Amino acid sequence: MDGEEERLRRWRLVLGGAAEGTLEGVDARMDAALTALYDAQEQRGAGLGASAPRVARWLGDIRECFPAGVVQVMQKDAIERLDLTRLLLEPEMLEAVEPDVHLVGTLLSLSRLMPERARESARAVVRTVVRELEARLTRRTLTAVSGALDRSARTHRPRRTAEVDWNRTIRANLRNYLPERRTVVPSRLVGYARGQRAVQREVVLAVDQSGSMAASVVYAGVFAAVLASMRSLKTSFVAFDTAVADLTDRLHDPVEVLFGTQLGGGTDINRAVAYCERLVTRPAGTIFLLISDLYEGGPREEMLRRIAAMTAAGVQVIVLLALSDEGTPQYDHDNAAALAAMGVPVFACSPDAFPCLMAAAIERRSYDQGRIPAPGR
Repeated sequence: MDGEEERLRRWRLVLGGAAEGTLEGVDARMDAALTALYDAQEQRGAGLGASAPRVARWLGDIRECFPAGVVQVMQKDAIERLDLTRLLLEPEMLEAVEPDVHLVGTLLSLSRLMPERARESARAVVRTVVRELEARLTRRTLTAVSGALDRSARTHRPRRTAEVDWNRTIRANLRNYLPERRTVVPSRLVGYARGQRAVQREVVLAVDQSGSMAASVVYAGVFAAVLASMRSLKTSFVAFDTAVADLTDRLHDPVEVLFGTQLGGGTDINRAVAYCERLVTRPAGTIFLLISDLYEGGPREEMLRRIAAMTAAGVQVIVLLALSDEGTPQYDHDNAAALAAMGVPVFACSPDAFPCLMAAAIERRSYDQGRIPAPGR
């Protein structure tokens, strides 16, 4: 196919049946799949109908005709535009879909409505996505966090030259500067205390379960399970809407963590923060991660006072507006600005950046590059 023919073929697929020209073979199947989902001339859902076998065939067609990334976008659009959530309760549907984070979020929101015969199929889908995320994120997280813990633990008796923190050593010995030799004579070394097995930090993750936070819940559950596997961290995981669910005892299995959540409820951030306050035993050694779009349904001023009290006590409070690959979501600008005014970092974070964020928090480095712009910019 020459360049002109390929250009016409692509335009025909973009414009749909209203354009001139006919398509054959795989192109015709691609066109039919796109028409069923995106043709504005059809009534809502007319291209797929309410038949599970028909939808399953459509899902099979798009998996054969389009790359995996495109399939995931089309599945997400189909669920939203054609109201296919009810059909996802059918086992044959779950076997036909391409597993991804957005689909997991939808399944978790439906988990309490699923018949028993669909539940195991849903768990298989969730397990597949969790394994893919663990393969992508676990090693990077363990490496970044372990290194940060080693660097943040100080000793005045480093065993090897490689364990000396030269920047801190020089600052600690500036009084011993010899002008005539233009050098500092260190009388006290500062180094990294490597290999400590005792708990060095407490990490509390509080995750908003409202429907818009579905992808963030999935990623947060996987990261919490990874962090909980580290002996040097004491990790707690709390999911909340208008109620609070402590899922810490499930962190040995991220699939169980995710099925312990209940997506789609209201939001009472204040209640969640009040619960998390009770989990903090060493404020100066605690990192509190609040993952929420900050739309508060509870008492706003009380929530802000609680977070101010936590920071005053020495807790490192970090607010993530999203933990996903979708960029900064809609969020409550007033609450974000109020927290930022307290010195609390408030920003959206991608899953790939989260290990570096945790390392920075452990070492108490700044998050300036990740902060959100002021409202109105």
